[in-house]
Amino acid sequence: MIMNINATRMELQKLKKRVKIARRGHKLLKDKQDELMRQMLSQIDEVKSKRIEIEKEFQSILQSFVLAQSELGKEQMEESLSLPTKEVSVLVETKSLMSVKIPEFKKEVSGDIICYGFLNTSGEMDFALLKFEKFLDTLINLAQMEKKVQLLADEIDKTRRRVNALEYKLIPTLEDTIKYITMKLAEIERSNLTRLMKVKDIVRKH
Repeated sequence: MIMNINATRMELQKLKKRVKIARRGHKLLKDKQDELMRQMLSQIDEVKSKRIEIEKEFQSILQSFVLAQSELGKEQMEESLSLPTKEVSVLVETKSLMSVKIPEFKKEVSGDIICYGFLNTSGEMDFALLKFEKFLDTLINLAQMEKKVQLLADEIDKTRRRVNALEYKLIPTLEDTIKYITMKLAEIERSNLTRLMKVKDIVRKH
């Protein structure tokens, strides 16, 4: 594809500068895409291992709650947990990773996870709640990691579209236009040279 511009030396110089900038931009974007991909693949491996860890932790917590319920009974257990005293909130801060704003989740806690007296409850329920309290940290960490993977994937997609636009559209168009103008200018030069030679012949004859 050739751009619709005048075939002049000035335009040719402008196009050569544009294609040089486009190639440099393409290289930078390609390097960025490769680094983002490396970061994402590394994070995916961490997410997989973290998920396995969470599944094991969660199964262990469920087992502890089941044991506590078998000791206390369902009604007694529900009554003990009916007035929770612990509050957990998550603050979100961001940091920049190759122009991508990556969230960092920070847990803010108030109150105690044990929200009942010890007279009519079991040690197994205490153990289950303490494990669940620790489990929240792992869960928040996983959420942060998965959000990072999602944002990196989105940025990789955007970068890939820009790389493809430069590689398969803009740069080839600029190069084709440069070739066309170069040929056109050479053709004009040959035509001018031919006319000049004819003029010289006419002058010699007279």
